Amino acid sequence: MHSPFKLGKTRESFSVKWNWFRIGVGAAACVIGVTLLAALGVAGAYIFLAPSLPSTADMRNVELAVPLRVYTRGGQLVAQIGEQRRIPVTFEQIPVHVRQAFLAAEDDRFFRHHGIDYAGVLRAAAVNLFTGNRAQGASTITMQAARNMFLTQKREWRRKLQEVFLTYRMEREFTKEQILALYLNVIFFGQRSYGVAAAAETYFGKSLADLTIGEAALLAGIPKAPTDMNPIASPQRARARRGYVVRRMHQLGFIDAAQAGEANAEEVSGKPNAPLHDVDAPYVAEMVRIELTSRYGEAALNAGYKVFTTIDSRLQAAANRALRLGLLEYDRRRGWRGPLAQVDVPPGTDEAGLNDLLVPYEPIGNIEPALVTEVAARSARVHVKGEGSAQIFWDGLSWAAPLGTDERRGPAPKSAADVLARGDVVYVVTNRERIAQLVQLPEAQGALVALDPDDGAIAALIGGFDYYTYRYNRATQASRQPGSGFKPFLYSAALDDGFTAASVILDAPIVMDDPSAETSWRPENSSREFSGPMRLREALVRSRNLVSIRILRDLGVDALIDYAARFGFPRESMPRDLTLALGTLQATPLQVATGFAAFANGGYRIEPYFIDRIENAAGEVVYRAEPKEVCAACGAPAVATDAPYLDAPAPLQAAASMRGGITQLPADRVAERIITAENAYIMDDMMADVIRRGTGRRANVLNRSDIAGKTGTTNDAKDAWFNGFSRDLVATVWIGYDQERSLGPGEEGSRTAVPVWVHFMREALKSVPQRTRPRPEGVIELRVSRGSGELATADDPYAISELFMVDHLPGSGAPHAPGTPLQPGDNGGSEPIF
Repeated sequence: MHSPFKLGKTRESFSVKWNWFRIGVGAAACVIGVTLLAALGVAGAYIFLAPSLPSTADMRNVELAVPLRVYTRGGQLVAQIGEQRRIPVTFEQIPVHVRQAFLAAEDDRFFRHHGIDYAGVLRAAAVNLFTGNRAQGASTITMQAARNMFLTQKREWRRKLQEVFLTYRMEREFTKEQILALYLNVIFFGQRSYGVAAAAETYFGKSLADLTIGEAALLAGIPKAPTDMNPIASPQRARARRGYVVRRMHQLGFIDAAQAGEANAEEVSGKPNAPLHDVDAPYVAEMVRIELTSRYGEAALNAGYKVFTTIDSRLQAAANRALRLGLLEYDRRRGWRGPLAQVDVPPGTDEAGLNDLLVPYEPIGNIEPALVTEVAARSARVHVKGEGSAQIFWDGLSWAAPLGTDERRGPAPKSAADVLARGDVVYVVTNRERIAQLVQLPEAQGALVALDPDDGAIAALIGGFDYYTYRYNRATQASRQPGSGFKPFLYSAALDDGFTAASVILDAPIVMDDPSAETSWRPENSSREFSGPMRLREALVRSRNLVSIRILRDLGVDALIDYAARFGFPRESMPRDLTLALGTLQATPLQVATGFAAFANGGYRIEPYFIDRIENAAGEVVYRAEPKEVCAACGAPAVATDAPYLDAPAPLQAAASMRGGITQLPADRVAERIITAENAYIMDDMMADVIRRGTGRRANVLNRSDIAGKTGTTNDAKDAWFNGFSRDLVATVWIGYDQERSLGPGEEGSRTAVPVWVHFMREALKSVPQRTRPRPEGVIELRVSRGSGELATADDPYAISELFMVDHLPGSGAPHAPGTPLQPGDNGGSEPIF
């Protein structure tokens, strides 16, 4: 028999087990129920939120906000323009140590989890629980990429669920390498910089491939708080955050102790850097920006367009150097205006301290701020901001005679102490040997534009000494009087009207009475001298104003306006009076260069352009320039032809092939002839004499026989010009003040503008063979009397050779000695003496 006690105990044990079983079953049921509810909830949330999530196709075709990029014709980068600085890179273009820095800082388990790091979530929860704040986050790189690429930054449950769902979708559709590359392209780094490549430029002025471990670690620390932890906003916080990243890289075995020490020892600079570029052409970049927004709207600046301009990188660099050097040389002739400031330099101040004293001063163009640290008898030592010590010898100081309040130069300095003192803040230019020249920011401004005379492609353009100081493009926006630079258009009209290069016109005083004016107009030559009867060629070579006025009086003002309009000068810009002979119209340097192109190309009208082609973000060409081009062998464009294309000459075929392989020219692409080949040839030859022996003779240092041009100086020397050309290139230089005032005594086109043109063309024509234009059949060479300009007799001792159009030949006359007065009838009666 069983004991009642044992039987009761057994029943009690069974009851307890049954109760635990029921509890277990209930708990399991609850867990299952909660899990099912949670699953249903997640499923419901997914169904609800799915329409708001980007599709797989959308994610694969995502377009980043990429700035407009401007290039030269050869593909060198000129500028990046847009609200966001971004340089897309592939995974392979990101250096290994850069990837490792971000993994150490943000998600070291990235390659081991599937988008959500549950261990990281638990760790973050524990840290936040024990610290009492939410300092520890658990977002993975995939989650951050999803958030930054496709979602908002709002802190709400809806967005968090979207982020989770999108994270799983990304992990399923993309490789880890693709996700990491996407993250490093979209993450914000402060200072308008998106993506690690743009951040490398912004904070270090480097390309991604050149970053050190310390720089990579600093960048990896920024995304946690991009506005506050970047080195420009707070170098101290950026340094501390970098230390954390370096420590994590060491702990994870990415770097060793020595590398960690070197990385932590690197200096943290708070200096912002402009986007890297290959070619300095900001005026051209701004022209592109204006054109692109005009075509496609403001959105074009962030749509990834690539614009390939007509700029030649070598010529652009030459233009920059030439104009800046010319303005600095002119400014030196004016005199020394004194230092920018005087600061106290305590003895023993180190390089960092000297740089701190120069913080308020920035480089401008090619000149750099410097601090005078030592002054000797005829030299001085300076600290150049960010570069270190340099020496200024006497030849870099001796020019600095003080400029007086009356705008006159004072006495030349006798020692360095007459110019500089310790603590002076000045500007200098330096060379590679750390030899400096004392300079100052020019008050005058200038412009240089060069273009291809055969199709109008702008090869180089600079609109001032420094774009970032004053963004006014004088090459395209400054309408100034060309002065004597307009005379070739007048003389060309005269040749068309029956004058010849040997026509004799009187260079003598003239008084013009104007009933509407209180006083008579008494024009003068710039030399205030008169030479009497003068051949047309000599009048142009010596730029005689009074001869020009007499020619215009004979031609008629309206006739000249009609004629000059052919070259592209706006009719409304030209005054309807005889002052037009002296170039009193308003024209920009680009307009003047365009006009001179007709003399360089043999008589054709071209239109300037600066955009060669435009590509969209996908690399598709959405625009390609189709300029009208010079094609002497094509004939007049109005001639009917059965063929849709006209054969182009060999030189043009070569040029066309460079622009895209076109070897034939459509009829509507042939430039219009505006003057005869004979007229253009004689004008070219006359302007070659301007350089050989006239106002442009400073250009003879180039030792070329295939260049021609014309100087220009306006009343009171407010503008100085030189417009010159070869067969292959036209270049115009203008120098003057934005607020019009005299450049000073002796500052004319021949002295102020020609040297700039020479500096530029020396580089532009380097290794370019000399190429003179063949003489047209309609031009002949005859012997004429030097004094009368008439056909010379066989025994005339004063005979010279001159060019004539076959339908405009000189008369015959007796020998006439140059410099003696002409008597009535001495010119054979074929040309008037005005």
